[in-house]
Amino acid sequence: MKRLIQLILLLVIVYNTRPLWDEFVEPYVDLSFMDVIGEQVETVRESPIVIEGVNTVMGKVESWVGAGAKSVVQVDKPALTTPDSQTFSIYNVQIGDARADVEQEIGMPKRHSQNEYGTDWYAYHENYQHFMMVSYDENDQVNGLYTSHDLISSTVGIALNTPKETVRAKLGEPMDKLRKELTYYILNETGEHDYFQLDDNYVTVFYDIHENNTVTAIQIIDKDLETAKGSMYADESDSLKEGFEYQLFDLTNAGRVTHGLSVLTWDDHVRETARDHSLDMAKNNYFDHTNLKGKSPFDRMEDDGIHFMAAGENLAYGQYSSVFAHEGLMNSAGHRKNILSDDFGYLGVGVAFNEESQPYYTENFFDN
Repeated sequence: MKRLIQLILLLVIVYNTRPLWDEFVEPYVDLSFMDVIGEQVETVRESPIVIEGVNTVMGKVESWVGAGAKSVVQVDKPALTTPDSQTFSIYNVQIGDARADVEQEIGMPKRHSQNEYGTDWYAYHENYQHFMMVSYDENDQVNGLYTSHDLISSTVGIALNTPKETVRAKLGEPMDKLRKELTYYILNETGEHDYFQLDDNYVTVFYDIHENNTVTAIQIIDKDLETAKGSMYADESDSLKEGFEYQLFDLTNAGRVTHGLSVLTWDDHVRETARDHSLDMAKNNYFDHTNLKGKSPFDRMEDDGIHFMAAGENLAYGQYSSVFAHEGLMNSAGHRKNILSDDFGYLGVGVAFNEESQPYYTENFFDN
């Protein structure tokens, strides 16, 4: 009996001191809403016009194909080698490599902009060919990588265009949840991308559902960098807003180049139109191409003095980075059509955040 009483007392003590040795974890948070993508919109100006020999009139969406993509001068693919210390490398770069070595190998970046991890994505490319983004830590060592181009090498034979079934056969079952501080987040369950923990890194493999679920991009984030990000969403800031905008623009052009299309030109004027719509949606808690005043994207562009012969708009909400927003848009048929359209020459991207720091993305395409 004495031993029983001692055991009960021990259990009471252990229970009452539990916060000292094991944190309580909040319920799971489902991130499935992150797949919210706005329906594609495309139209032309008021007077009938002829483009590529096809007559189109305002209010009618024509599902025609132009005379062919504008030519792109191809740059020879670099020689890729098998990673020597990790499962994956991009353009022969691995997590932990020195920045000086990276830039000696692939040249200087074309742009850098803040990402959701509080570091910068440095964009490297040759007129958007051989496109990749690299993040560096305070010691100028690589702690993040991304590419949607044929720059992926691995020790297990995974590369661009590898089928999803092969990826899972080689890497095992993907992660289904991720812990951030005291909360477990249920990871995206659409099957459009998989998360793996490899080599002290978090690897996200994206698939193109329009290309038989084959690898279309990969992101690799150092475990310490991911762990330091306390929640799924970064705190709102002007630099992060601008970073998401420029990153989504670069990702769009990188995607166009892989399909033999010309590079779009950034337009500051239409960026403001896109920003205003994102901010309106974020403040007023709605998600639609038509705003609360009943104005369409084309009304808003005309109100802002933007002259266009053809225009289109893509919307996305809740994706916690420009990378996830772009990959989601590319897997939506209507948005993919806008991104890969030969009818547009200009693009502006506008981002705004709601009170929960969830971003709204608006892409406005046009040509004049």
